[in-house]
Amino acid sequence: MIICPCKREAPLLAEATQWFGLTPPISEDLPEEAELIQTRNLIKSLKSYGVFDVELSHSVVDVMPLLTSLTWVDYYCRKSHELKSHMDLCAVLTDADIDVLCVGPGFLEREIFFTSFYEKLKAQPEVKNIRAIKEATVPVIKMSYDGIEIDLIFARLAQRSVPNNLDLLDDKFLKNLDQHCVRSFSGYRVTEEILHLVPNVHTFRLALRAIKLWAKRRNIYSNMLGFLGGVSWAILVARICQVYPNATASTLVVKFFMVYSMWEWPIPIRLRRVEDLGFNLPFWDPRFNLRDRCHLMPIITPSYPQQNTSINVSPSTFAIITEEIKRGHVITEEIQQKKANWSKLFETPDFLRKYKHYIVLEASAATEDQHAEWVGLVESKLRLLVGNLERNVHISQAHINQQSFTGATQGDDKAGMRTTWLIGLLFDTQGSKNQTVDLTFNIMSFKETLFSLAKHFKVFEEGMSVSITCETRHSLRWRMPDFRPKPKPKVSHKISTAVHPPPVRAGPPATKRKSWSDCEETAKRFKVDKDLPTVELADLPPGPTKPATAVKHPIKLQLLRTTPTAK
Repeated sequence: MIICPCKREAPLLAEATQWFGLTPPISEDLPEEAELIQTRNLIKSLKSYGVFDVELSHSVVDVMPLLTSLTWVDYYCRKSHELKSHMDLCAVLTDADIDVLCVGPGFLEREIFFTSFYEKLKAQPEVKNIRAIKEATVPVIKMSYDGIEIDLIFARLAQRSVPNNLDLLDDKFLKNLDQHCVRSFSGYRVTEEILHLVPNVHTFRLALRAIKLWAKRRNIYSNMLGFLGGVSWAILVARICQVYPNATASTLVVKFFMVYSMWEWPIPIRLRRVEDLGFNLPFWDPRFNLRDRCHLMPIITPSYPQQNTSINVSPSTFAIITEEIKRGHVITEEIQQKKANWSKLFETPDFLRKYKHYIVLEASAATEDQHAEWVGLVESKLRLLVGNLERNVHISQAHINQQSFTGATQGDDKAGMRTTWLIGLLFDTQGSKNQTVDLTFNIMSFKETLFSLAKHFKVFEEGMSVSITCETRHSLRWRMPDFRPKPKPKVSHKISTAVHPPPVRAGPPATKRKSWSDCEETAKRFKVDKDLPTVELADLPPGPTKPATAVKHPIKLQLLRTTPTAK
């Protein structure tokens, strides 16, 4: 049975007798002719980037009958299981997906969803690239249906049946639910609350399309890599809509960059006040939770239990995001003065010219299936490497390029696959010349953590390896933006640190290491945590962010301890 999301009607225009958000509007001025013209120019620019090419509404109509027609629903739920779905409120781009929330009664076990229902979906001819990720913060089944990416999320209620008139925005039904279910419901609830809290849904969506396109083209759109994800950008745009309720989409984009270029973080961004209902659920509140005071860029969800959507932001990614927002402010000012057009805002950066020194990380596997699982784990933990590098006193910034390269491995293993990432480094030498910077501990500790996780999740198999090398800008053999490596010379100055997995150690870091080869493990499968947590709060103290200044003195990178390359 298909039921439509229980949306509360969001008003199209702001009412004169009320305001949206925690504070009154900054301006309620109606748009002028020049602003309407700029909005038309913005739409024209968005169309040139294919922003409006993919609309997913028709896909929902196709997908929902498929899910409800499977005998799994009738057999296990006896017509008491209902599917409740929603589309991501964020701008629909060519890489957009559909989130489907499956709501079931309390007697329906989660394991059934990830076993028998998974097998039913896998047998459908329209379904491709399906995989179950049970160990994720939000357990999910990911698949492709007729070219559209779909995430299936399961949650169950603390009752024997699912009513037809269920309102998932009612906080009462969260009582006595487990953490997995609360997190699964959170995406839908946050989506609906945001749409209800903006004065004009149409202009909000159009402005959000522009901001998401800008963030993706400037390589700052990734919660997993420590930047901001779709929900965070949506909340930021929604707050601008609240304080400029009658503004056009182009004006909202201009105000977005103006406001956040001056924002004094870590003052949080909120859309409304959320009260703690005492359901013993994680609740972001820096008044009582000391760890919440350590967040660098708090962007808070408008639904209970409120959470910070940007807990993965690190000092480096914070500096990069704020730098890009200031750049956007300068360009939008030029656009208003008719000194530039919107295409300048969406220009892509040249990552290879931004830094003088880079770390090249390569994850390899013997087969394509192993590669998918192995790369998923490595990519989801890249932010840990950034954290390790940030703790080096000589590094002021570590910047992961979101464009990775995947291709066949070099050598005799033609079936092997590898994926490579670049990390730009900015050094703080304090005037020292020809200084040698040792990155051994930072890199080795990351590898030890990575392979410890591989052992825990039983992922490591023979043929999997990680190689990390340090190079200068001139020694790189890459082409951007395709990010395809050129053939490398046989002799290179770089120091390879490819290793076999280190041992899993319990105890202080000073414990003597065992042989690397003692820790090679085999396993059947690993479920990749692609959706990083937004409800678990674990962060480092903010501290002052170091300015992103150019390095004027030569730096010599050195890995003082190396290990044999994994074969």
